[in-house]
Amino acid sequence: MSFRLETDRLILRDWRDGDLAAFVRHTNTPEVMRWLGGVQDDAHYAMMLARFQECAAAHGHCFWLVERKADGDILGFCGLKRGNAPDCTFMGAFEIGWRLRQDAWGQGYAREAAQASLAAGFGQFAAPVIHAITVTGNVASATLMRRLGMVRAPELDFCDTRFTGDLADVIAYRLTRQQWEESQP
Repeated sequence: MSFRLETDRLILRDWRDGDLAAFVRHTNTPEVMRWLGGVQDDAHYAMMLARFQECAAAHGHCFWLVERKADGDILGFCGLKRGNAPDCTFMGAFEIGWRLRQDAWGQGYAREAAQASLAAGFGQFAAPVIHAITVTGNVASATLMRRLGMVRAPELDFCDTRFTGDLADVIAYRLTRQQWEESQP
């Protein structure tokens, strides 16, 4: 069974053959990858897609491809996975994440996709809590987390030993099912 979720302007769906090349072309840029370890090689993306597919097979969810309805353009990804960074403090728990191409920034797409992902997480996948992480310098990502109703969880911060400097200092946010339900109209 494949996953598909629609919002007013977006489709969040499982990855298909050919999606990876377009995703890499639009998101593997110095600006998009600034807080994610920099521009990566093809082997990195092949491994990333394999991990997404394994996660989806094991849990029924992962980071879904985000496609704009109006023109079918691939904007990036958004969705839910399980915390799995080597130093993660919430290993195996729900985590939301997103990565959108630069020309999609500032148009509300990330928030729209993230809200739909949270609704699926708490509804369809029965998550008790959903976490999000970023690095201390990524103000835009942290701002979106707060706009989504997520709350800073400094006790879950960790040092990601795969990186150095500013990319190693990971800060955590979380949203409980109760907080999410209370924020719904």
